[in-house]
Amino acid sequence: MPRPVVAAVTLLLAATPAVAQTPAAPSLAPLFSDHAVLQRDRPIPVWGAGTPGAALTVELDGRTARTVVGADGRWRAELPAHAAGGPYELRVRGAGGEATAGDVLVGDVWLCSGQSNMELPVERTLNAPSVIGAANDDGIRLITVQKDFDVAAQDTFRNPLAWAAASPASVGGFSAACYYFAQELRRDHDVPTGLISSNWGGSNIETWMSPKALAAQGYGDQLSILSEMATDPVAAQGRWGLRWQAWWEGLATDRPWSPDDAGEWTPVPVMEPWERWGVPALANYNGMVWYRLDIDLTADQAAAGRTLSLGGVDEADQTWVNGVAVGASGSGDRLYALPAGLLKAGRNTVVVNAYDTWEVGGLYGPAEKRALVLADGGRVPLDPAGWRYRVAGDVTAAPPRGPWSSTSGLTTIANAMIAPLHDYGLRGALWYQGESNTGAGKQYQALLTGLMADWRERFGPDLSFLVVQLANFGAPPSAPGPSGWAELRESQRLAVAADDNAGLAVAIDLGDRWDIHPAQKQELGRRLARAARHVVYGDPAPPSGPVPASVRREGGEIVVAFDDVTGTLKTLSGAQAIGFELCDGDACRYAASAAASGAEVRLAAPAGDSVSEVRFCWADSPVCNLYDAAGLPAGPFRMEVR
Repeated sequence: MPRPVVAAVTLLLAATPAVAQTPAAPSLAPLFSDHAVLQRDRPIPVWGAGTPGAALTVELDGRTARTVVGADGRWRAELPAHAAGGPYELRVRGAGGEATAGDVLVGDVWLCSGQSNMELPVERTLNAPSVIGAANDDGIRLITVQKDFDVAAQDTFRNPLAWAAASPASVGGFSAACYYFAQELRRDHDVPTGLISSNWGGSNIETWMSPKALAAQGYGDQLSILSEMATDPVAAQGRWGLRWQAWWEGLATDRPWSPDDAGEWTPVPVMEPWERWGVPALANYNGMVWYRLDIDLTADQAAAGRTLSLGGVDEADQTWVNGVAVGASGSGDRLYALPAGLLKAGRNTVVVNAYDTWEVGGLYGPAEKRALVLADGGRVPLDPAGWRYRVAGDVTAAPPRGPWSSTSGLTTIANAMIAPLHDYGLRGALWYQGESNTGAGKQYQALLTGLMADWRERFGPDLSFLVVQLANFGAPPSAPGPSGWAELRESQRLAVAADDNAGLAVAIDLGDRWDIHPAQKQELGRRLARAARHVVYGDPAPPSGPVPASVRREGGEIVVAFDDVTGTLKTLSGAQAIGFELCDGDACRYAASAAASGAEVRLAAPAGDSVSEVRFCWADSPVCNLYDAAGLPAGPFRMEVR
């Protein structure tokens, strides 16, 4: 009996080898787009996406490299080193087609990173219209990484980015410190310059570091919670809540998050920032305020409740439902998944601790965003008339922030704004950050040292660092005292001094007592370029002006000797140097006289006085007048008398 035709066709198809998938055209990662700059004089890594298994050839100016797309659809190749030059075409081709990037230059590439003073654009600086109008250097290329964060390292950027030549159309919104640095450096280093701006205002240094780097700094427990956030956010939020509660209980005796809390609560006048409530004590208040709402649910609502929606909280919150921590965040709308079985029929209690450090604060915004979201999408409004509050009282310390926060977390910005750079060739990194870490300035030296080691592991061991020391900000002091800003500046100084491939740009005279974002970024760019000439290009001129070398007693004087002085030291607007303090332990006083001569400053200190330490420019916003012949200021420091 003959086989059925259908069966015969089936057997024939089963015996025929599968036809290989036709490869699609490969792609270049967005970093390798038109107008890009590649790092000169070293192998050039290039990567992108393609069809798994496809063989590819990468070409640049006659140099080639071959690779195969991996099973994950990613490919990477390494082109031979290339001298400065261009423009060239970068091409990757395979059986399915090709991708190209045109007008590519080879030169020096700099990563400019940090918080808002690195983010501050050219258009907000002095003489901006003239600067922007004259921006016509095709040898400077700019690319800005858009803000993003994640609890896990990302392989690619999720937001669009593209290179552009410096022009009136591209410069205005670009990082001013970064642009002015390149503009100054190009005056005597005529090689193409690529600038990668990756920064986020208000960010701490920890959020720019890898988990490995942070683990070495003792953040292991928090990193464990962060890791759990990626797989079980409800459990991670609960663990973090217990940590937050332990912090509170170390400072206070009450437990405001408890449904049984017996403390006094006052009705919230209006769901606006607390500065607008008409309460005198809160008119200019920065700190913590507790919010509480009791909400009645039916049995069906309690069973169906899935998410607590609070809308925005300015600026950080820790939130509980029925005494169980359900969420903590520092940005965006708060949407917190609730543990199964947490809600109940009858009264349920929502408690929010809101912490604010700048301008207005609190739980406010559109009322429709504050609701209990049910499994079917239905919403139970959180009655705006039912909220009550109380001020945190004696607790004035900054609370711990959830490690998944954007600007105040751990590694989250690095995961989304640094990790996708992979090992892109860099000449160096400019780092302007620290304002958000002034509450723990003494710890910053270890963190900055760790960041530099971390990024060198990412981008290569020869990565140079140019660090901006924090500028002056706030009211000048009338007497010596403690200063978190001064502590952090000292940490910056010590971390850079201990690193042979790092330079410091002193900015203690470039700030604005009224504005944390000083507009004088041109001079900062010049000082960064000067540091680069010394650290990177071997210029023998001192990188950052006078630096303290030693402090010794000579009879009735304390002598401070400086290195890296161009010419001799000089004092501005007076015959005496101001800003020097003589300290014995924690007791400090201003030096009665301080005379500069050559490369030394002699401080009057009678032989019977006990002086163990000298401080200089030691305040958030000190007034100092000691410079050298190059017009560079002596930077802040603290040094023992030897």
